[in-house]
Amino acid sequence: MPDLAHGDDHDVADDLDIEQPLALVRYLRQTGRIAPGEVPVVRTLPGGVSNRVVLVERPGGEAWVVKQALAKLRVAVDWFSPPERIGREALGLRWLTRLAPGSTPRLLFEDPAHHLLAMAAVPQPHANWKTLLLGGPPDPDHVAQFGALLGTIHRRGHAARRELEPVFADRSYFESLRLEPYFGFAAEREPAAAAFLAALGAEIRQHRLTLVHGDYSPKNVLVHAGRLVLLDHEVIHFGDPAFDLGFSLTHLLSKANHLPAHRDAFAAAATAYWRTYRDTLGAAPWTAGLEPRAVRATLGCLLARVAGRSPLEYLDAAGRDRQQAAVLALIAEPPCTVPDLVRGFIARLSGR
Repeated sequence: MPDLAHGDDHDVADDLDIEQPLALVRYLRQTGRIAPGEVPVVRTLPGGVSNRVVLVERPGGEAWVVKQALAKLRVAVDWFSPPERIGREALGLRWLTRLAPGSTPRLLFEDPAHHLLAMAAVPQPHANWKTLLLGGPPDPDHVAQFGALLGTIHRRGHAARRELEPVFADRSYFESLRLEPYFGFAAEREPAAAAFLAALGAEIRQHRLTLVHGDYSPKNVLVHAGRLVLLDHEVIHFGDPAFDLGFSLTHLLSKANHLPAHRDAFAAAATAYWRTYRDTLGAAPWTAGLEPRAVRATLGCLLARVAGRSPLEYLDAAGRDRQQAAVLALIAEPPCTVPDLVRGFIARLSGR
């Protein structure tokens, strides 16, 4: 057990690793974030692929989550992205607090020099929504909240576009962490889908309509006191809302693939999610064409999560093959509506 009460006689290193408790506590003391004699409890949180993530519990009961962006992601293949993207996550936290109050943790501080930020920890007890979903079936209220939150972000993001577009115009992190590793890499591995994926990438790049989270996934949602709390905003940008829809629908449909006993429940959840999102978004001229684009984005993401740089870890080889075959059958003539996509995908999973 490291002695966190001592060792303050060294300066904060340029190569600070927050997963080293002594180094993190020394940093917090030297930067005045905690008192000189304070001894917090420091614990590394699991699941950090693109970031180091650490829980800091202070003696007075306050708890922080400290995140530090990695230049090389922790995946099986080489995958790099500039760690300066932590600044984008801080921007996301600031703006989402305005667009959807109560939906995200409170930003406490940001340190660009060390590529880190700290936010208030979501109080215990809480559960990761992905973990709950893998136990199936989905809670309809959670699904409704998921759709309403995204619809709110997209609707208000478009309304505030004059402020937001200049702030979130840079999409380089979205390119390096989403478009290239998902669609670009999958196109190399699956030539039969290369033309579809290239056209999809071009389509997503073309549309700049609202604030797009870019990582809208059950993995990045905690459930506390029955409410959803959204995390991980490092690829947030001003762009095409169809990507958020495709990315999130993919997780519901992939779990329908993984959990055949709950397949119908996940199919119903995917359709209900879309309908709640659509009702929350409302009808507006700028949403024209969104649903068929969302269908195409979902097909691309479904394929990318079995053939891209970041395959879903819960699908076995048979599940990956089943998902890939279903997508390849559908991209030849993609459905126009989300309910038709759900029905077609489920039918192919079930061999119908």
